[in-house]
Amino acid sequence: MNPAVQPSQPVVVWSQIAGVIRLELKKTFLSRRGWWVYLLAVAPVGLALLHSVSMQQIRWRGHNAGQDAKIFAVMFQTYFLHLGIFFGCVGIFANLFRAEMLEKTLHYYFLTPIRREWLVTGKYLTGLLVAAVLFPASAGLSMYFMGRHQGAAWTDFLMHGPGLGQLVSYMMIALLASVGYGAVFLIAGLFFRNPMIPAAVVWVWENLNPFLPGFLKKISVIFYLKGLAPVSLPGVSPPLSFLVVDTDPIPEAIAISGLLLVSLAVLAYAAFAARKAEIAYGE
Repeated sequence: MNPAVQPSQPVVVWSQIAGVIRLELKKTFLSRRGWWVYLLAVAPVGLALLHSVSMQQIRWRGHNAGQDAKIFAVMFQTYFLHLGIFFGCVGIFANLFRAEMLEKTLHYYFLTPIRREWLVTGKYLTGLLVAAVLFPASAGLSMYFMGRHQGAAWTDFLMHGPGLGQLVSYMMIALLASVGYGAVFLIAGLFFRNPMIPAAVVWVWENLNPFLPGFLKKISVIFYLKGLAPVSLPGVSPPLSFLVVDTDPIPEAIAISGLLLVSLAVLAYAAFAARKAEIAYGE
């Protein structure tokens, strides 16, 4: 081929990454192994719809649209951030490499003429596409259904009040959570035979965040995510409240950029480490 018409290096790189994404999407979206990840995304939508239907059936007028929004704020911070998105990302990202090792198929990738850092990038972007479809949509639909029984009052809250802004914020936080936890669990699946062990350690660390000193709080994903929450919730209740270390809230721009930088650093380390990774199916 004439060198003048050969594709440039960036074009080749993105072509390779796109090829990995196409192949991985077939395995990730259609994998029966990940059924419980879809359940984690669907469950809060079902609970919100059940709440709305039950409130409509009993015609209880004991709370307004703002209170429904606060109920969802509690659901988001307790379920989505601490359980649903966290363990959903464990299921999606930790299996991107670990499943290949269990099925003894990873060497097929390593035999192809693709640099391993681009393989890591392609797999990560695949997982992020899946998570970005599931969890922001789950958060948005859950909030919408949570107050649907309010009728016109809920529509007015969404369209003319703070509701739409809150809904968009929750969807953005769900996406950023997928970015952060995805990078963490991709590297866990790359280095650990049983990714659930580091996942348990990270889960404990994330839940201890309110009690950590200020400089340690920043070595977590939850620290940045809670700083973006559109509805503030009460802190830790007594008797543990005296152990909480108060820190000044961080600006939204710093929270987003900080989370993205931490995720990029983790992903860069995973890409660098993958260059020296060796296959050991017999371990």
